[in-house]
Amino acid sequence: MTIDTTRGIAGLKGALRYVRAYRDHVFVVKLGGDVLSDPHVLDQAAAQLALLASLSIRLVVVHGGGPQASALSRRLGEEPEMIGGRRVTTDAALSVVKMVYRGLLNTDLVSALRRHGVQAVGLSGVDGDLVTAHRRPPVRVLDDDGTERTVDYGHVGDVDRVDPRVLVALLDARFVPIVSSLAGGSEGEVFNVNADTVAENLARGLRAQKLIFMTGAPGVLRDREDPSTLVTFADPDDLAGLMQSGALAGGMKPKVEACIRAATGGVERTHIIDGRAPDALLLEVFTGAGTGTMIVGRKEKATYLGVDLAD
Repeated sequence: MTIDTTRGIAGLKGALRYVRAYRDHVFVVKLGGDVLSDPHVLDQAAAQLALLASLSIRLVVVHGGGPQASALSRRLGEEPEMIGGRRVTTDAALSVVKMVYRGLLNTDLVSALRRHGVQAVGLSGVDGDLVTAHRRPPVRVLDDDGTERTVDYGHVGDVDRVDPRVLVALLDARFVPIVSSLAGGSEGEVFNVNADTVAENLARGLRAQKLIFMTGAPGVLRDREDPSTLVTFADPDDLAGLMQSGALAGGMKPKVEACIRAATGGVERTHIIDGRAPDALLLEVFTGAGTGTMIVGRKEKATYLGVDLAD
């Protein structure tokens, strides 16, 4: 008991400098469908978020829900189509994502946080003109098998702008906003927007200190079949080769792209971690070793490593 207590006190002391550094700063945390699909994992994630909120970290939580949307589509007799890690959103698929993202999953996440004493507020990018988008035109896409094709993604939106005033109002009142990945159009349309993209745009709009993706993967892997090839720290230049080689396929590619845009657009540090692993979020935030992949811009990399860019 004495040994465990001593280790616990040492851990608290080690975390203190992080607690001081992060107080009153904004973290944008994106929860993937793999985290939301397991009630036990979701409860663990909610408990970790509650701890961050109790330390006066200003949290904005963004969620997707691809696996759940796909499951409901199949139950309704429509096979979902994914190309390049992104969903083709037909009329029927749009109805499904509205029901699943803004309805089922958003409510479940708010409820999970309430169980841990967090006052959370559910909304989508449509609310308060938070995220404005336009319909994506047909684009040329390189599929995971290396085939190039023209794809019409349907009711998928590309973000034009974000207006984070509604988030700032909630944060100032000590609420935790929970944002589902829908966006509004100028003519009253509703668009399905990749949740990684929503999280990245909100992080940049809020000048967040951290953007954290809690996923179903350990982070960026050089070899997708080998967890020992985890990339623990990288900047955009480090990731260029992996992008070109095709190692970053499926859902990991848009996450890395979002991290790169955020890290070069004013967000100090971005992270991709396995949200299913116990205490992964706390370990990433409060320890030097972390648990996943941290992606930063060139300037922040130099600061982190203590390198003079003039050398």
